[in-house]
This record gives sequence, structure tokens and C-alpha cells, in this order.
Amino acid sequence: MENGDIPENANEHCPGPQSESAGKSDSCAGCPNQEACATAPKGPDPDLVAIAERMSTVKHKILVLSGKGGVGKSTFSAQLSFALAGMDHQVGLMDIDICGPSMPKMLGLEGHEIHQSNLGWSPVYVEENLGVMSIGFMLPNSDEAVVWRGPRKNALIKQFLKDVYWRDIDYLVVDAPPGTSDEHISIVQYLQATGIDGAIIVTTPQEVSLIDVRKEVSFCKKVGVPVLGLVENMSGLSQPLADVKFMEIGSSIDVTQDVISCLREIAPELLNVLACSEVFDSSGGGAERMCREMGVPFLGKVPLDPQLCKAAEQGKSCFEGNNKCSVSAPALKSIIQKVLASMTE
Repeated sequence: MENGDIPENANEHCPGPQSESAGKSDSCAGCPNQEACATAPKGPDPDLVAIAERMSTVKHKILVLSGKGGVGKSTFSAQLSFALAGMDHQVGLMDIDICGPSMPKMLGLEGHEIHQSNLGWSPVYVEENLGVMSIGFMLPNSDEAVVWRGPRKNALIKQFLKDVYWRDIDYLVVDAPPGTSDEHISIVQYLQATGIDGAIIVTTPQEVSLIDVRKEVSFCKKVGVPVLGLVENMSGLSQPLADVKFMEIGSSIDVTQDVISCLREIAPELLNVLACSEVFDSSGGGAERMCREMGVPFLGKVPLDPQLCKAAEQGKSCFEGNNKCSVSAPALKSIIQKVLASMTE
């Protein structure tokens, strides 16, 4: 148990060998390290000093969280990073979703590997000013399952923080897994002394997601992480009418060409309007109402945009080039500007 690391064979919810309750708490019962932890000298974790030194070159740290999985948190993290890099900031993106790393795919970096130098681990770079670190770069193949308990996950997060050489960067975006478990506790604990600017929490409009997002807001308040705001993602399906596929009701017959031809002939101006549909039930008021009730900022809504989904699949930015998303990109830009403004107040 060097440097206060949690042993790999420790029980789940291990308090850590440096904790005052090490070897004494209920979660220590039956652990093979219980006696050693109970009698070991306690003191500050020296790795926290190494982390503080690494983070001294990082100006701002933003956590991207979600209480519920599948709400588009990783897509938001990726596009936030693309946007910041597009503003000529130096950006790092750390993927701490150990069991479900998405960043290699969403930034077009599949097949890349981490390299080491005398300065530490080098991030994989999308562009000169956008580096990424993920366990996805360390797996023999993308289908390999990561079957780890909490202590091993925590140890890797600590290693990402103390061993990765980010250089001087303006923003470190941390993409976390859903929930409020080991990874979240660890990243907050390890970064607390270095200063966390805050967390952006992503949700979808329906109550089944908001139930868990309330827990995420509560978690941030308990551990002292400012909530920069909530993003309501997938807030209605929006796409140009010309891109909509039309089917006969009660059959699988595609009548798209007939409908488009009819519109061109009778009302061509309608081909330039957006078709919008509420996918998730937001009759409860959605994220905006929840923010009012919990006293946290509401950053805005991002529609469910097929073009954004395509950009994420291709590992591209939605803000420029052939992948520019006319529907979702303006909404994302507005949200990001609000976040940056709140961090400079």
C-alpha cells in the first residue's frame, strides 16, 4: 500500500488506508488488508502533492456530470472541447468513464495509443490545442470489457491526474460516468485542493432522468462543487422538413419522394422550415423547472439533432466544415458562452 493507494484487492467502498476509519469501518469487514490498514500510520497522501503540481499548469477545470446514463453527456463533453479549442484555447479532455470510455470514438481517435516520455504520459491529440486521455487508448481492442472494482478505477484516475503531461492549458474538461459513485468522489477529492471551477450537469427532459439529476445536484452541493448549470439535452427532435422520412400510416411503405415532390410543387417554402417533435415527455416542466426549484442555473436546451448524432459518430466537431449542425450548434454555442461568462464573474 505505497503512497496511500487503495489496494486492488480492497473491499468495495474502501475508505482508503490513510482514512481515520481505515480498518475500522463496516466496509472494512472481511478485507484482507483490514489489520494492516488499522495499524498503519496515517497522514496526507503524497500523491495529492504531485497532482497539485501537475494541475498548476491548468487554468480551469470543468466536470461534466449526469445522474442518468444515455442523456448525451459524453457528446456534450466532446463538443464542448471542440468548441473551446475552436476559440483558440488550449484544451484537455479527460475521460474517467472507466467502464464505458466514449472519447476515442467521439473525437475520431480510435486505434491511437498513449505514449510516455520523461515528462509523463502524453495525451492523444486531435489538434495541436486539443489533447485527450482515456482508458480507451489502453485497451487491446475496443470490445474489451473493463471489469474493475472501485479501488482500481480510483487508482487509474489518480494516475491520469498525476502522470499525464498536459502542458499549459486553459481548460481541462472531465467527462465522468453517470451517477455519484467512486469515480465522482475520487475526482473531486483529488482536485479539490487545486480548485474546480464547477460542474455542468446534463439531463433529458423527462422525469425519469430528472429524478437522478436531482441526486447529482445534491452530490455537488454536499462535496462543495459549484454547479455551473444544467443542460436539457435531446429537448425535442428538430430537423429540416426536407430531411424527414415519410411513411404511410400502418405500413412500411416509404412515401418520402412523393411528399417532397408535392411540397416542391405546391409549397416549396415549407422545405426550409424545421420539423419539431417532442420525443420525451416534458409536461412536468423539464430541467428548467427543476433548476428553479433547486436554485441552480439553467443553461439552455439542445434539440435532438440527427446531424449532431452523425458528427459524434464520425468523431467530428458540429461547429464547422461539412459536419456543421444548423440546428444544435447554435444552441450549444449559446450554452458554452453562458458557462464561460459565469466563470469570469
